[in-house]
Amino acid sequence: MTEKTHFRKAFDSPYLSAADIVEPTTLTIKEVRLQPDKTKKTKDLFNTAYFAEREIRQGEKLKPMILNSTNSKTIKQLTGSSFIEDWSNVAITVYVDPSVRFGKETVEGLRISSVPPDKRKIPVKQQITNERLDSAIVKIKAGEYSTVQLNERFILSDEQEKKLQEALSND
Repeated sequence: MTEKTHFRKAFDSPYLSAADIVEPTTLTIKEVRLQPDKTKKTKDLFNTAYFAEREIRQGEKLKPMILNSTNSKTIKQLTGSSFIEDWSNVAITVYVDPSVRFGKETVEGLRISSVPPDKRKIPVKQQITNERLDSAIVKIKAGEYSTVQLNERFILSDEQEKKLQEALSND
């Protein structure tokens, strides 16, 4: 089956959108920050979720997700906390709802399932040590391991991600 391209992919957004999600997707929230709109269309502040996973699909970078009021309330329900600082290391399932109201329009929008992902299907991710990262880089360069496999099993700090990218770009 040939992968199709959603028409919204042409509109480069700094945020995860319905065009990026092709099926319900389990993601792990690394952290949530209250941040200004990166599109600069408004001066509003948004709850913005950053994820432990680096790619949504192989070779496709995972973008942060704006948590609107509905999705913020769902995470509050899942975590039992109203505070965004308590929403780290939480597994969620993101899906596309075709009937989200945006002003007077009905559009496709991202929603977070109120049902926690099945913990048996989600490997527990750990922060990778620098020594283990060095070993993984050697295996990736040798073709014995992939960055997708690495990101499925481990959480990388921003510094470790930079180290990985630099090591792989030197080839």
